[in-house]
Amino acid sequence: MDTSKKYFLRDVIGGYMKTVGEKEPLSVMVNADLMGTCRNRTFAETFPERTFNVGIAEQNMISFAAGLAHEGFIPYTFSMAPFMSMRACEQVRTDVAYENLSVRLVAPYAGLSGGISGATHWSIEDCGIMTSFPNMTVLEPCDPVQAERMMDFTITHKGPVYLRVSVEPVYSIYPDDYTFEPGKACVIREGTDGAFLCSGITVKYALEAAEILEKEHGLSVSVTDMATVKPIDREAVISAARTGAVIAAQDHNIYGGLGQAAGNVIAESGIGTRFRTVGISDTFVSMAHAEYLYHRFGYDTEGLVRNMLELKGRA
Repeated sequence: MDTSKKYFLRDVIGGYMKTVGEKEPLSVMVNADLMGTCRNRTFAETFPERTFNVGIAEQNMISFAAGLAHEGFIPYTFSMAPFMSMRACEQVRTDVAYENLSVRLVAPYAGLSGGISGATHWSIEDCGIMTSFPNMTVLEPCDPVQAERMMDFTITHKGPVYLRVSVEPVYSIYPDDYTFEPGKACVIREGTDGAFLCSGITVKYALEAAEILEKEHGLSVSVTDMATVKPIDREAVISAARTGAVIAAQDHNIYGGLGQAAGNVIAESGIGTRFRTVGISDTFVSMAHAEYLYHRFGYDTEGLVRNMLELKGRA
């Protein structure tokens, strides 16, 4: 992991929309009056005839995008994750997922990354909502290269995709020649004493935690990037379980997210392992900066170190 430079994935994805437009002439962009927030202005400037702004009307945005998809276009809809997943929930389910349409739902402000904007702008339920819809693929990038490769995947994939995006800074993790494989997790760091299963913003914290656990506690802990939240990579989860101590780290409520999906896989596999989900503990809290909230709920670097030591009986 290269910590010399910070990246913001909404900038990366919003800027890459211009490349998507150049690669696929049938791609169109639909905004809900959040072009600045979603950082996708370059597409609008380059392809004004393929850009639509429906105003602050997320339900209409999704239904409109579904109509475009029915006519053969590939619509990329942009809005904050809480509005995309909750305000437009029925339209996503009935107009998009039910019809298995190739609509892309690009949703920054995932998890608690909305920070001081408060609970109205947090999205701690979206994985639970979106993974419950048949036909829906749910992705969560952790670095700029992966985010761009995911966008390339959305150009050709048949069916709806929900792209969950943190607005907190991330580091470069993957090399330029990285290839994104949908449904396949990436083991970024090998380990035999325990495993972190993570996605999005928690990947960088898991890598830092694994480094500390090795240097200061002599524990070899693997880090697996579960970038495709749905469909989950069952083999990756089972492989992690064989270490005997698994932590699923997520910027999401402990209900409905990566941890619950991974726990189901482990239970069904019959493998005995110590397991813990670290995320938002089914509660609302007062607004605060995202890093403070990550620390409070225990899925920043320090929290993941502590949780692994507890799971290993070393605390």
